[in-house]
Amino acid sequence: MKKITLLFSILLLMASCGSSQNKNKASKLANPADYAKTITADELKDMLYTYASNDYEGRKTGEPGQKKAIEFIKNHYVNNGIVSPIADGDYFQDIPETYFNGRAKGSENVLAYIKGSKKPDEIIVISAHLDHIGISKNGDINNGADDDGSGTVAILEIAEAFKTAANNGHGPKRSILFLHVTGEEIGLFGSKYYTDVDPVFPLANTVADLNIDMIGRIDSKHENQPNYVYLIGSDKLSQELHDISETINKTYSNIELDYTYNDDKDPNRFYYRSDHYNFAKNNIPVIFYFNGTHADYHRPSDTPDKIEYNLLETRTRLIFHTAWELANRDERVKVD
Repeated sequence: MKKITLLFSILLLMASCGSSQNKNKASKLANPADYAKTITADELKDMLYTYASNDYEGRKTGEPGQKKAIEFIKNHYVNNGIVSPIADGDYFQDIPETYFNGRAKGSENVLAYIKGSKKPDEIIVISAHLDHIGISKNGDINNGADDDGSGTVAILEIAEAFKTAANNGHGPKRSILFLHVTGEEIGLFGSKYYTDVDPVFPLANTVADLNIDMIGRIDSKHENQPNYVYLIGSDKLSQELHDISETINKTYSNIELDYTYNDDKDPNRFYYRSDHYNFAKNNIPVIFYFNGTHADYHRPSDTPDKIEYNLLETRTRLIFHTAWELANRDERVKVD
């Protein structure tokens, strides 16, 4: 009897040690910095050299090159086992030609998501536009590497990082929608269609939108201090979102957050000029990540060889960390 009791005690001790080791391992894997490391300059570069190549013909809304672009995005999600919220295998939110008022042929938004583990009905949106301005009259292709190839591949890497976490048992508490919108260059059509016509997730349940539009370059103001990014809109609807963003940056990235274009009096009015605005007008807090304009803006010279890939990596990781915090904190950010 004593031998049986001793054996039982040993088994209990072994199980306890194994459980403790598993908990320690799980705790370590839950560190978002571990997953942020999966976002790399090399992977961003590899994707962008394809996405901003001549094969995609400048990704003009509704044209063949844009159709190639949406297939590229879809295949990335399929290959990484990230599903669509629309229907099984259907990643395209179709927008009819009539919606574009004669400015483009029919086009598509691309949607993928990771379902939240505890608050699946609350949604964090990470958005970027997939289109660009196409081919110039003289036949030059506008590849749009920075605008907005940089934002597109950033979302793909962020999605992959969240999926890696989910595969390890650390999926986000809230659902995350990876939203690639079309028709931005001709008037924010894709994001407007999502918010005004067919919000796949109710806007009332949408916690925040993190919008990425041009984050791969350095503008003239920051040539001597390139470790920066412009933030626009973070405090317009939620001071709490702004404070979270600041804290996350200080904790993980420590880059300069430049709020020059966040000024209500800024003549550029960038707050109204990218896809986050269609969420903001619906009282959804937003952050717009932006590197500012440069000499290659909307020109054929906006090519992938000019992207600062290490900086693109840093900025993408910052957005990932911010999304992680928004998705996993106990309460959704307050609108004030």
